[in-house]
Amino acid sequence: METETGTRWLTEDEQQAWRAHLDVSRLLMHQLERDLHPFGLTNNDYEILVNLSEADDHRLRMSDLATVTLQSKSRLSHQVTRMENAGLVRRESCESDRRGLYAVLTDQGWNTMREVAPHHVASVRRHFIDLLSPEELDSLHSSLGPVAEHLRSSRGIG
Repeated sequence: METETGTRWLTEDEQQAWRAHLDVSRLLMHQLERDLHPFGLTNNDYEILVNLSEADDHRLRMSDLATVTLQSKSRLSHQVTRMENAGLVRRESCESDRRGLYAVLTDQGWNTMREVAPHHVASVRRHFIDLLSPEELDSLHSSLGPVAEHLRSSRGIG
């Protein structure tokens, strides 16, 4: 239904799908955060550890890490400072750009990832993956893949 202002309001089915997506997103992230809490980590901490653990030499430029984690450079800097204080990461200067810095996964950060990852995967399975059939997972991936790609490309994220 379109109004005189040109707004295409959501149909009842579209509204239900949108709200279900919002509910699942919020509730799932809240649950995953709760399951990381015993390890002293937040979802943001874990995301940073994952990105660094998968990067070459376990390091990423701070600006690149801000991009992939969808954080401002300022917010990421505060986050990395907290993680440095916990011994999980360290900053290193970038030789090719004196203003640039790398975030680097420490041995303690790597050991933390190795300890926490199995628990996190079990949580993802328990609260998401195992609740859906293989066909539903395929459908979800097919449905949400184009949305994710659209949002990545609109932000300039590869």
